[in-house]
Amino acid sequence: MKRPSLLLFLACVCWASNPLGAEPADGRMDLRLTPQERAEFLKEMRQMLASIQGILGGIGTADRDRIAEVARLSGNRMARSTPDSVREKLPQSFRDIGGPTHMLFEELAVRAETDEMDSLARFTAELMNQCVACHAAFRVQ
Repeated sequence: MKRPSLLLFLACVCWASNPLGAEPADGRMDLRLTPQERAEFLKEMRQMLASIQGILGGIGTADRDRIAEVARLSGNRMARSTPDSVREKLPQSFRDIGGPTHMLFEELAVRAETDEMDSLARFTAELMNQCVACHAAFRVQ
């Protein structure tokens, strides 16, 4: 194929595969929650984000009590309070990430009593890897 023909061909393929203004497909799994379940679920996600913010703030000021308090808000208590209607819809692959994430918040609360702040910061980064993995795999519309 001659160079101009090849360029024209490639341009057509690119245009056809992603029409102008089209968003690329979101390959994440939709959890398919009802509007009420979605509201509750997203409330929990916002709490987890607020916990991370509080943990980082506590690390920044070396406030061990604050770190433990806000970490526990996203720990086992949150996991146990998830409505059954939501829990039943969550695929095993979600639970495989979610359950350990809540346990990491609990572990962080315990570590806040004795660990150095830099160690707590590293542990928080590891915890956030769970958050990133979950948000990369799942969505709620």
